[in-house]
Amino acid sequence: MAVREVLRMGNPTLLERSCEVKDFDTAELHSLVSDLFDTMEAENGAGLAAPQIGVLQRVVIFGVQENSRYPDADSVPETVLVNPEIEVLGDSVQGMWEGCLSVPGMRGYVERPSHIVYRGVNQFGEGIEREVQGFHAVVVQHECDHLDGILYPLRIQDMSLFGFEAELSVA
Repeated sequence: MAVREVLRMGNPTLLERSCEVKDFDTAELHSLVSDLFDTMEAENGAGLAAPQIGVLQRVVIFGVQENSRYPDADSVPETVLVNPEIEVLGDSVQGMWEGCLSVPGMRGYVERPSHIVYRGVNQFGEGIEREVQGFHAVVVQHECDHLDGILYPLRIQDMSLFGFEAELSVA
């Protein structure tokens, strides 16, 4: 439908908690999902959350086949996840250099649980439940953080591992 402007870090909307979606299979929700996919594709992202385009609803999308921003990443199925819940499985964590369309040109090293189950529904109200690990788990957690007003730099434990991609030897 439309490529929307991606809000950048510093915009107060990105720090707010999003509202649960109550109505499914509506023209408004389908339009939001379409705009999210159009915007994610235009920006070459791995995922996008509704708050990033100024909509404070608990809706995220993600999906990766090949992405130059994450050349070594495993594929992640294209998914619409509404009102998500995440359950951490085990104590293992993994670190990864994350980026974000709302924090353009920068990367930071973030450690997150490496094994999760996520649950929610799609835009039609149909249930989704997946047990995932690795890059897939990171993408889901990163996008769902946006729904609670959390940007990945807030998760960085060592700020010496945060900077512009052009300056970092890992990006």
